Amino acid sequence: MIKLKRGRYAVRIAQTAADVQAAQALRARCFGLSKPWDVDAFDAICTHILIHRVCDDALVSCFRMLPLTGAEISRSYSAQYYGLSALEAYDGKMVEMGRFCVDPDAADPDILRVAWGAMTSFVDNNGVELLFGCSSFAGTETADYLDAFAMLKARHLAPKRWLPRVKAPNVFRYAARLRRKPDAKKAMLRMPPLLRTYLLMGGWVSDHAVVDVQMNTLHVFTGLEIGAIPPARKRLLRAVLG
Repeated sequence: MIKLKRGRYAVRIAQTAADVQAAQALRARCFGLSKPWDVDAFDAICTHILIHRVCDDALVSCFRMLPLTGAEISRSYSAQYYGLSALEAYDGKMVEMGRFCVDPDAADPDILRVAWGAMTSFVDNNGVELLFGCSSFAGTETADYLDAFAMLKARHLAPKRWLPRVKAPNVFRYAARLRRKPDAKKAMLRMPPLLRTYLLMGGWVSDHAVVDVQMNTLHVFTGLEIGAIPPARKRLLRAVLG
């Protein structure tokens, strides 16, 4: 069970319906939804991780984890949007991380560090070999992120044996369409912080982005094989756990 405290923040697993509802309320606010709570059917089957600020116990970040095997990949949230049949052959334990958000009024890089520490603890405790999910860009205008997508095409596409297929009706096939050389500085500035961290650890992405009008995002399938994380980065992640 995850329960850790690091500096100004403490992490725990949601234990009650009120805990989950607090996460749903934070998600709705972070995602700019008009309704008071962001709720879907996956909430009932996921483990919800909550990050609170110690001084006032305010919820500043949350995400959810869904352990799966390759044979169960069709049960994942991501499988609604991506053809993931290739991953059915993955023979290790995997976990889907989703609905990650940070309170915009609590912007602090330490929150992301603590969140990755919590994910590391979950991965270690459950023997997970593949962490995956959907990494989101704000808005649905692809023109805002062309350098970022060009960088993903040039350096971070999934191995062919795991490459997700197109399934969603509205996608941006950036790997096929873009011919530009990415401006590295612009690319990293427009890359979502969570995705940037995935990539620094050796993560890979789908060759297309899903245009999700309901959530007002563009997202790419993102995978991280735990065994491929550089040892130095693993040490940094585990250092957060104390």
